[in-house]
Amino acid sequence: MIKLLPAFFVLWSTLPAQTVPHATGIAHTDQVELAYETFGAKGTALPIIAVNGGPGLSHAYMMQNDLWQRIGKHRFVVLYDQRGTGGSKRAQNGASQSGVSQTMDSQVADLDAVRQTLGLEKFALLGDSYGGLVAMAYAAAHPEHVARLILSDSPGPSWQSIVHLLPDVFPDIEEENKQEAQKLGAETEAAARAGLRNHFRMIFYSPQKRDAYMSHMGDLGYEPAIGEAVAKATADLDLTPKLAGFKFPTLVIDGRYDMNVAPLTAWRLGHAIPGAKVVFFEQSGHLPAYEEPEKYIEVLEGFLNGK
Repeated sequence: MIKLLPAFFVLWSTLPAQTVPHATGIAHTDQVELAYETFGAKGTALPIIAVNGGPGLSHAYMMQNDLWQRIGKHRFVVLYDQRGTGGSKRAQNGASQSGVSQTMDSQVADLDAVRQTLGLEKFALLGDSYGGLVAMAYAAAHPEHVARLILSDSPGPSWQSIVHLLPDVFPDIEEENKQEAQKLGAETEAAARAGLRNHFRMIFYSPQKRDAYMSHMGDLGYEPAIGEAVAKATADLDLTPKLAGFKFPTLVIDGRYDMNVAPLTAWRLGHAIPGAKVVFFEQSGHLPAYEEPEKYIEVLEGFLNGK
């Protein structure tokens, strides 16, 4: 059973007049407490919930520029940390995170708990990277709440559907990563965190954008054990049969030089969803929201406004 968060628990920050309203809060569920933050205010514009990737990351990697604050000038924006990451590490009833379910059904229920807490009946749903898989699963389970769907550098409907080119394009970094893992201990958390940094070295189109991102990215809330648990729990998930039933407008975004989830994945995904629009970002890797933010906002806002 979901416990709705009383309005007085949401602490609105006192920001300068030129900035958008910003709030943080908690959505309570029987298993976990889910931390979220919002930008903008509810109004006539369609609100949007953005689901981050990973798995095992908080939404901090999506906050490395002011893109969501800028979108919050026009509509209500919601981001949250998935169970076991970032601000969503507190399990209910004294349970440990290792004992908390990481199934896709649980992830879908969490997203719906955030929706209910914020009182959003209809919203646009954006899934970034692994978050696209969560978004597709939610859209299949709760189509009545999804007004529009955006899949940004998303895997296909299953892990097996991903075209992954990093080992083919970056054999040098892959080799460095293996050597570093051997030095640190292949199964250690230190090796996992080093692997994450090496992963980020390979997912940009622009070396300058890569260096800028990595110089200030800080702690992304990475929890290797959570990532492994999610991967294991969703290993056999296949949403392919659900895609043909998607009736809401869908936008599929991908960086032209995304070697993590290659454009062929987006192309196939876009053609599996009736009427979906596919847009490639010609100067981006896996993070077009960071590498081409102006175009990203233009494309996203155009889609959300029905253009």
